[in-house]
Amino acid sequence: MRVTADREVCVGAGLCALTAPEVFDQDDDGVVTVLAAEPGEAGRAAALEAGTLCPSGAIRVVE
Repeated sequence: MRVTADREVCVGAGLCALTAPEVFDQDDDGVVTVLAAEPGEAGRAAALEAGTLCPSGAIRVVE
């Protein structure tokens, strides 16, 4: 699994960081930061859910 985030598209809703805090965080401006581009099995489900919940479509999760 590979996780990426388009920081230019991010609206700072924070659902990614709340859903998968081991994979995503937000910088001081509230913009997404990927902490684990290749999350382990423990972060897999949460990363997929965060990608689904992202209101701006900034999160991309590729199997």
